[in-house]
Amino acid sequence: TFPKNSRYYHLKDFLMCSGTVGAIVTCPLEVLKTRLQSSGLTLRPVFQVQLGTVSGTGVIRPGTVTPGLLQVLRSILEKEGPRSLFRGLGPNLVGVAPSRAIYFAAYSKSKEIFNGLLVPNSGAVHMSSAGVAAFVTNSLMNPVWMVKTRMQLEKKCVSGEKKMNALQCARYVYKTEGIRGFYRGLTASYAGISETMICFLIYETLKKELAESQLTSRNGEQKGASDFLSLMLAAAFSKGCASCIAYPHEVIRTRLREEGSKYKYFFQTGRLIAVEEGYAAFYRGLIPQLIRQIPNTAIVLSTYELIVHLLGDK
Repeated sequence: TFPKNSRYYHLKDFLMCSGTVGAIVTCPLEVLKTRLQSSGLTLRPVFQVQLGTVSGTGVIRPGTVTPGLLQVLRSILEKEGPRSLFRGLGPNLVGVAPSRAIYFAAYSKSKEIFNGLLVPNSGAVHMSSAGVAAFVTNSLMNPVWMVKTRMQLEKKCVSGEKKMNALQCARYVYKTEGIRGFYRGLTASYAGISETMICFLIYETLKKELAESQLTSRNGEQKGASDFLSLMLAAAFSKGCASCIAYPHEVIRTRLREEGSKYKYFFQTGRLIAVEEGYAAFYRGLIPQLIRQIPNTAIVLSTYELIVHLLGDK
């Protein structure tokens, strides 16, 4: 728990409410993203006609095409039913609010420390603070996200067996893989810290530029709605750029969390994906990820700035 005189104490209810609503609304997108990332995705066979250079005759070469977002959605609805689009919602609801609270607390505290060690509010401070916060959050929350991913990857059995709930899934992981099983994919999450660092570096840079431009044009007036709308757009742009740059770690993490798979280590998984499926496979599921994360990050960061601003005025 946070001290009652801390701003994070007042942020607790907001984090819980927004986290719960966001997790429910975006759960289908996350299930689709995870299914697209997995090695269990059924690729559609295609035949490509390649023209010869001398005789002009065509050569038919077999190939595969990754199913699109709507095709995977249709497949889940037809074979598993609408409820499968909300697989993993339980662990998500349990973990989303604490993870955000941990992250913002660690980020603010790290920023305070690094400001005393480095040039205050510099890019190095923002990147270092974001890195530390992501490291702490990933280390503490990985067991929850591991269970969530396993539940999302579980497909309905032909025999009609009921799917495991979160507690059953956690017990199964512990029984078959031990404590270490809950930390599968953690190395990929650590690699994904780069996404958080890039996002906050871009965001803090844009926020500083916006603050300077608003200071010269506002003439002493208080912050208005347009200021927070600008912060929301800055957050959306930052998250979009960071997600596109660092997305491959997401695919590797999902492969590492698959049950009984051939994927054992971070770099070994990356090599296997590149050799067997090509580099395009590292970006499977990017579209639902962007649709899910960009608005979510924009709302959370801008609302966080608003609450911090209101608390600072008191």
